[in-house]
Amino acid sequence: MRILIANVNTTASMTDAIAAQARRVAAPGTEIVPLTPAFGAESVEGNYESYLAAIAVMETIRAYEGEYDAIIQAGYGEHGREGLQELFDVPVVDITEAAAASAMFVGHKYSVVTTLDRAVPLIEDRLLLAGLDRRCASVRASGLAVLDLERDPDAAIERIVEQAVAAVEEDRAEAICLGCGGMSGLTQRVIERTGVPVIDGVAAAVCLAEGLVRQGLTTSKSRTYAPPRPKQFKNWPPRG
Repeated sequence: MRILIANVNTTASMTDAIAAQARRVAAPGTEIVPLTPAFGAESVEGNYESYLAAIAVMETIRAYEGEYDAIIQAGYGEHGREGLQELFDVPVVDITEAAAASAMFVGHKYSVVTTLDRAVPLIEDRLLLAGLDRRCASVRASGLAVLDLERDPDAAIERIVEQAVAAVEEDRAEAICLGCGGMSGLTQRVIERTGVPVIDGVAAAVCLAEGLVRQGLTTSKSRTYAPPRPKQFKNWPPRG
């Protein structure tokens, strides 16, 4: 089985971290192929960057020439999953939805701990659109920029843990979702401080994608995710 996992930003070191986490949980025989978009922002922290990332991820995967069995979009609260489902027949899994869906199997209410406060509405909207919002106790911001996770990991971990503890104690969350692809690998530290299950979106997405492939499931093309209709596109893709 081969799974493409696309980072939504152009920071190659973050793609490497996402790929490492994916490989840690992948079953024997599953090949993880990480992809970094050829254009876009170094980190995605708002609507403009998110919409740009959606196009970048779609075009990056369209340009991939090998075979694959599933696609993972490794951006938390980002746009684009629906477009990927129109373009490709294989299962498409978004880490935001994979984490929340997994959390509901291990606790009644879950909370998401993310980066900047401006990301909170994007995540809330994604959970609402996916029908996963009713059991979300809260979406909390650590106040960190995405790239702070690499610049000062110790300080970043402490801020994330603080918000996770508050989510459990104040919001009555029974599970925590780490709300950024760059938080991969932090689960054990948060578990130690909160005592509740902690879900990493990348790990959850890999396991979910593997399960869908093993069941022989593909993306339905009967209506919502039917392929784009043939038509002329003006000046697309743009010429350098």
